[in-house]
Amino acid sequence: MIIEDKEKLISRINQALDTVRPHLKSDGGDLEIVDVTPEMQVQIRWIGACQNCAMNAMTLRAGIEHTIKVAIPEIQSVKAMN
Repeated sequence: MIIEDKEKLISRINQALDTVRPHLKSDGGDLEIVDVTPEMQVQIRWIGACQNCAMNAMTLRAGIEHTIKVAIPEIQSVKAMN
């Protein structure tokens, strides 16, 4: 994947995440995209209250990963880096 394509892909991922970010922010948290690997794994970093939330693993699978995969089917997985 070339850098320009990666930038476009990250932009598409951020657009998809804009639908769930209000829920994260309402609890004092958020996330940022760290990278998208050649294997099409999105790496994220939890921010704010989401870093220490006991529910962040469930939010990652049921909310974040699902939202991204529906919008961008070529994404294989999402992994939290913190």
